[in-house]
Amino acid sequence: MLKKIFVFIILLFTIIFVFFLNEKNKLPEINLKNISNLEKIITENILEDIKKTVSNPPPLINIEKEVDSFLTSDGVLKYTNIQRYETETLSPLTQDGKLDEIAMKRLEDMFSGQYFEHISPQGIGASDVAKEVGYEYIAIGENIALGNFKDDQILVQAWMDSPGHRANILNNRYTEIGIAVKRGIYENDEVWIGVQIFALSLSACPQPSKILESSITNIQNQIADLQNSVDILQKEIESTKPVSRNQIKSYNEKVDTYNQIVNQMNTLIREQKEIISKYNNQIDLLNECLKE
Repeated sequence: MLKKIFVFIILLFTIIFVFFLNEKNKLPEINLKNISNLEKIITENILEDIKKTVSNPPPLINIEKEVDSFLTSDGVLKYTNIQRYETETLSPLTQDGKLDEIAMKRLEDMFSGQYFEHISPQGIGASDVAKEVGYEYIAIGENIALGNFKDDQILVQAWMDSPGHRANILNNRYTEIGIAVKRGIYENDEVWIGVQIFALSLSACPQPSKILESSITNIQNQIADLQNSVDILQKEIESTKPVSRNQIKSYNEKVDTYNQIVNQMNTLIREQKEIISKYNNQIDLLNECLKE
């Protein structure tokens, strides 16, 4: 009888000891509610498709045989800008190296292919060459002329006398120009071909910040790494049934680490939302520019 009483007392003492031990090392709750829903890096305002315009008036041909014909790109630029200046409303066009390259490629292709059109027999036009040389544009136009025009002023005036070519020269959207003039053989005659490439570059519109774009991506990568750590810790915590003092201590440490990481994630998510908002505002400005 005494033995049974002794065993009972020992058992009761053990239960009381474990109870106080657990109260002292009470397991903290996992702060699951702190985890915000991760957002994908998709801006609220998607960049609209650029409505690119191309203006190609009918080719201009001078059938006269002008023996003293001589053309220069500098002269063509000069008299083109004089025409714009005389309107009293248009700014002069700035000569651009890539547009010069487009103009020359178009000119040489016409001589080599023995055609005189805005589109080659292979279906290649100024807009295709622009893509080839890496010139991004909102609007592009091409004037071409073939013949023996006496000089640059006569050539530009001939374009001005043609409504479609005049419209390109006096287009208030265009800010840049490329020019190429060259003498060669076309259908067994020695003639000049002149090419003007007008354009409004995409860079004329405000561009979204690459730094903001990079920050959004970097933060998203950080969040993804933290999410992975949180997932691992959550599985470990949920599968753990601590009993001993050391187990409870380890459990508590994991829960603390888990909650710290969750707080880091929430801070990054808030920061990311602010950056995305700024980036979207810049997208709005670009879209407004493209609509003009």
